[in-house]
Amino acid sequence: MSIVDDISNSIIKASTTLSQDKESALKKAILNEDNDNAKWALNQILENYKVAQKNKFPLCDDTGIPHIIIELGSKREIKAELINQIHEGIEMGLNNLPARPMAVKGNEIERIEQSKGLFEKPGMLRPTSILIDTAEDESSYCRDIDSDTLNIHFLLEGGGPEIRSKTYRVYHQRSFPNVIDTACEWLIESLGMLGCTPSIPSIGIGRTHFEATSLLLKSIAYGNLNNQNEFEEEITHRLNQSGIGPLGFGGKTTVLGCYLNIGNQRASGVRIVSIRPSCFVEPRVFTLKL
Repeated sequence: MSIVDDISNSIIKASTTLSQDKESALKKAILNEDNDNAKWALNQILENYKVAQKNKFPLCDDTGIPHIIIELGSKREIKAELINQIHEGIEMGLNNLPARPMAVKGNEIERIEQSKGLFEKPGMLRPTSILIDTAEDESSYCRDIDSDTLNIHFLLEGGGPEIRSKTYRVYHQRSFPNVIDTACEWLIESLGMLGCTPSIPSIGIGRTHFEATSLLLKSIAYGNLNNQNEFEEEITHRLNQSGIGPLGFGGKTTVLGCYLNIGNQRASGVRIVSIRPSCFVEPRVFTLKL
């Protein structure tokens, strides 16, 4: 099997497979939930997961936009051929899934206005720019990257959470709680409008808008609900106190957990904070090890 085939299969697995830690968190939430409507919604969501995995169906009709993070060891290198293979494999995977056609036709203005319609083939949806992650990363989700590592992480990011996401500055006032309080306020507002809870929200805190969002994406790729730190547990507790609940039905389970990734900071009065609420089918992630 070629690398292109492996990449195609990775896109399909990311779209159709539920991670073990998330399945366990959902089952635990069902046992702990005492709101009848919320418990019913959680059981329906779990059944949706089972059907999707058994039949290799996408977990959601919004099959998402591919994001790629390459984890690179010091002895490995990336050639243009691999980048081309990534793009070819993603196109094949979206067509074979099949994903929902979402790529917009036309020039710059026509794409903004969506006046030329959509391409019929799902594979015409291009991935975002590729992120490279190395051992020099000093963030909360830093990796002990072996020198021979070459991992490609495929993330499928849906439109609903993107609409409810936010990247903006926070006047930190030399206070960590002030930054986290603001992030939680943003998330509670976003989760209330999201509709497809329970969520696993992500928070990235960096020096620039690009960096904060990159930190957020890395937390989605590397996060594990079985390994939450004290700050993530506290944020999870606070968000669940909102009472939004699954599908907005109320109850204890607005989120199953959260990811908080804090990177380098600069001498400044502000911190750039990026939040993404995610929907109940996310994170949709699969890792290909080369």
